[in-house]
Amino acid sequence: MSFEVNTAFVQQYSTNVGLLLQQRGSKLRECVTMGSYTGKAAKAVEQIGSVTAQKRTSRHSDTPLISTPHDARWVFPTDYEWADLIDDADKLRMLIDPTSPYAQNGAYALGRAMDTDIISAALGTSKTGENGTTSTAFSASQQIAADAAGLTVAKLREAKKILLANEVDVENDPLYIAVTAKQLDDMLGTTQVTSADYNTVKALVQGQVDTFMGFKFVQTELLGVDGSSDRRVIAWAKSGVHCGVWNDISGKVTERADKSYSNQVYVKGTFGATRTEEGKVVEILCSE
Repeated sequence: MSFEVNTAFVQQYSTNVGLLLQQRGSKLRECVTMGSYTGKAAKAVEQIGSVTAQKRTSRHSDTPLISTPHDARWVFPTDYEWADLIDDADKLRMLIDPTSPYAQNGAYALGRAMDTDIISAALGTSKTGENGTTSTAFSASQQIAADAAGLTVAKLREAKKILLANEVDVENDPLYIAVTAKQLDDMLGTTQVTSADYNTVKALVQGQVDTFMGFKFVQTELLGVDGSSDRRVIAWAKSGVHCGVWNDISGKVTERADKSYSNQVYVKGTFGATRTEEGKVVEILCSE
């Protein structure tokens, strides 16, 4: 069992176990495309590039043959696991059985690991090509500079403009934006009370609505910062990021004879993520 479990030993009756503040599982898996795979790698999407029609200038002319460009995006699995032991002697002192809360806590940890993979893949280097051996970096043209400011309505408008200019089908491809609590607060601070946007932004921060300017907001504190300590906020179309699952998050409780017959709570999962197309993801740098 955890060496810190003695903090839960009781001198009087208690029936509750409280999980400390944390992100409770994955918030982003519903915001990306998902797939199930086997093997050491998987082709997440077969890409067919755009072609240009050729003008016909004479009768009975030769049929033009225009090569269709092909590419692919690959996803590679990573194994995650978590375990802890529950000793019968500890359960007697605690007056509660922590098995279920331990399993839930482990599942939350695996869910956060999935979100971390998705965030990293959205802005990281994707593996492309026939066998997934070509590295494709995130495009600088898809980045909005911090300009010593937090998240503003102007930056949201710029992100939307970039996606539309890239021909993202926003009517059929849902748009998402991952932000921290600081960026939500930024929007309230930079939007004037007289602005027509203010009431909507206020409702967004209060949790009364979750969508603004076509983006569904997802609040997570897992977003990283760049070398200048600017927060790397991500806006994307759902089809722009893919998460592949080899083994979904699952757990089991078993008795360990080698650990004085303590119960082991074990949670595992195997998954990975990739950006499917540069034009469907925008990075918004936000000063903090």
